[in-house]
Amino acid sequence: MMNQGRGRAPSMIDVAKQAGVSHQTVSRAINTPEALRSDTLERVRRAMRDLGYRRNSQARALKTRKTGLIGVVNPGDSSFGPNRTTLAIEEAARKQGFATALSVVRDARKETVDSTLDFFLGHGVEAVIVIAPVPTVADAARQLSTRMPVVIVTSGLSAAADQNVVGIDQEMGARLVVQHLLTLGHRNVAHISGPDDWYDARGRVTGWRQLLAESGLEAGAQVGSSGWTAECGFRAAQELLAHDTPDAIFVANDFMALGAIRALESRGLRVPYDVSVVGYDDVDAAAYFSPSLTTVRQPFETAGRAAMNMLLRITAEKVPGDGLIAPELVIRSSAGRR
Repeated sequence: MMNQGRGRAPSMIDVAKQAGVSHQTVSRAINTPEALRSDTLERVRRAMRDLGYRRNSQARALKTRKTGLIGVVNPGDSSFGPNRTTLAIEEAARKQGFATALSVVRDARKETVDSTLDFFLGHGVEAVIVIAPVPTVADAARQLSTRMPVVIVTSGLSAAADQNVVGIDQEMGARLVVQHLLTLGHRNVAHISGPDDWYDARGRVTGWRQLLAESGLEAGAQVGSSGWTAECGFRAAQELLAHDTPDAIFVANDFMALGAIRALESRGLRVPYDVSVVGYDDVDAAAYFSPSLTTVRQPFETAGRAAMNMLLRITAEKVPGDGLIAPELVIRSSAGRR
């Protein structure tokens, strides 16, 4: 219950007493929760909830001369992946006791980077997480990293280039798709790929080609797309079907897969009986497509937490290295046996 009888807001000492831990343990639960055992962390957080404890951010800023503010750079794209990643980072930062300031960066021109840097420095941003699905935003991230701690969320870079990188393994996701289709008996597996300037699209193409080659099979037809929409998938599938009718189509995201299914149906082809279709992302509606869509689920929340944890480590002068997070195949009805 709240500390109203005391005539003051509950303090960290009150939380420590309630949880049966030290004042230092409460501080770690707020600032570096990953350093605590899960049962201890939950006990401290329960005490905070029971007492109605809220961290005094202004007092913290005065004491540490830090603002508790993390910058997040978004490419300004409305696609599912960048938006979900942004939300995941914001949630992870909030759970660690930080607020976020968002800046949209679409290119690596010096004036764009300087403007972003001025904005962050003017607001007292301590460090930055950059969502970089394309090389231009990754280049901007490199420029920012010369002035403040930066973590890049992308599937296209490596920490070998002196970058702090977190990403989802797109090649692995594509391999999971192809392996599933081969297990179902498909041998002619085509691919509708995303925009070729996106790291994610490139990784999915690479994984698709690699696993087919390792299985002794030639890659099926590949049709590229200029965007990630259902309309783009519809047009790409029409182009594909004008030359070939594959056993299965691996589509680079779920919305394009929806368009591809519509293109197949417009030619009298049934999914999955005539052609299997697999998407990527596991958008919220994927289970309600007709048929329900087999797809790859990207662990955006895990990536957001990993980016925030990496940022905390590098600001503590500990070298974190990079990490690729494994996606998960979600099997539904749109892919069937050959």
